[in-house]
Amino acid sequence: MGGFFGVVSKDKCVDDLFFGTDYHSHLGTTYGGLAVKDSKGITRFIHDISNAQFRSKFADDLPKMHGKQGIGVISDYEPQPLVIASHLGVYAIVTVGVVKNVHALARRAFSKKATHFSEMGGGEINPTELVATLINEGSTFEDGILNAQESVQGSCSILLLTDKGLYAARDRLGRTPVVIGEKPRSFAVTLESCAFPNLNYRVKKYLGPGEVVFITAEGVEQKSPPGDRMQICSFLWVYYGYPASSYEGINVETARNRCGAALARNDDAQIDIVAGIPDSGIAHALGYANQANLPYRRPFVKYTPTWPRSFMPQHQTVRDLVARMKLIPITELIQNKRLLFCEDSIVRGTQLKDTIQRLYDCGAREVHMRPACPPLVYGCKFLNFSRSKSELDLAARRAIRELEGKGRAALEEYAHYGSEKYAAMVDRIRRRMGLTSLRYQKLADLVEAIGLPKEKLCTYCFDGVEG
Repeated sequence: MGGFFGVVSKDKCVDDLFFGTDYHSHLGTTYGGLAVKDSKGITRFIHDISNAQFRSKFADDLPKMHGKQGIGVISDYEPQPLVIASHLGVYAIVTVGVVKNVHALARRAFSKKATHFSEMGGGEINPTELVATLINEGSTFEDGILNAQESVQGSCSILLLTDKGLYAARDRLGRTPVVIGEKPRSFAVTLESCAFPNLNYRVKKYLGPGEVVFITAEGVEQKSPPGDRMQICSFLWVYYGYPASSYEGINVETARNRCGAALARNDDAQIDIVAGIPDSGIAHALGYANQANLPYRRPFVKYTPTWPRSFMPQHQTVRDLVARMKLIPITELIQNKRLLFCEDSIVRGTQLKDTIQRLYDCGAREVHMRPACPPLVYGCKFLNFSRSKSELDLAARRAIRELEGKGRAALEEYAHYGSEKYAAMVDRIRRRMGLTSLRYQKLADLVEAIGLPKEKLCTYCFDGVEG
């Protein structure tokens, strides 16, 4: 999904910027980038971090960076930050989100006969550059940011590093969080609030949907108020978010504990131990075990020194290899046991199927699975949620196609918990995975565990409702 971090300080900002950006490295990354402004202009570095840690790629760049304000990004798709020269001045920009109408917006820009774009691989347009073009259509930065937010279909949160300070804008419907932090002599802005504590920032403000602020070392000035409608991604609490982060004041780890407890309240499986698929399944499993008064164990441990998150590599075969190599089984905790695993979700299911087979190979008697969210029936239209090229890659959609054939299926019937078609879909997934039993989280229980009204959450991938 990607994440960003920005700093404006009365002192040097580079260390805070470097470590604050690094705290977004869990978000599934391809590029990392930093840009810092001093009296001589903007200094920028971008590196491919798909096969190396962010810190290792930027360690040699830090002595070359000087200044009191800067922005950084972990990008899952395009190289960032970009440095833009325009009638508004020279600025650096980073974005988080996805521009679904990139080609239509590019055609609109080309029609003015005064625009060009640099190419990405395969001739694609860098969406951050496109957003900069939309900003440049405004008479001020504020007008340009609002123009970009209104024009983009999908989502787009933005940081701009300018001569006078830093603009921060949350996407129009608040699908991703933007949080302002404060400490003596400095302000920071982040997607993940977990970046704040060890840098001594405290949360000052959660931006509202579509809100735009201007940040200097003297303070934070609102440039555009928040909108009334919010659709923050519920999957942040299920999977993407880091456990120490909070969105809308709701901590990720505690929400996952509540998810696991809800799974346990609805279950009657006879099992020996509860476990979580590392890492994001662990908090759900702890909630389940505590609610059910059952022992929590770790039949798999994750080897973290060298293996990245398994959804990062571009190719499925490489993702599957990473998923296998990073999880090491402990046979003594598996053999002849009835195991119940909590998992954040089942997306494609290819890696999970292999993991389940390994449990049986180690002597497991039964393997039960409890995903912390409902089946993913619809592909996300609003974030770079998955690298799947087609909705039919989703485990639920494959099951539906197997049940319905190639004809058009009534997806809402399959998404409805408790319906006959829902039960048939889940059983088809269970059998493909080789599971003893499979029960998904109820959507109402997920919403309750997060703690926001459903109308403020995006649940599209579960129920097809756009809010």
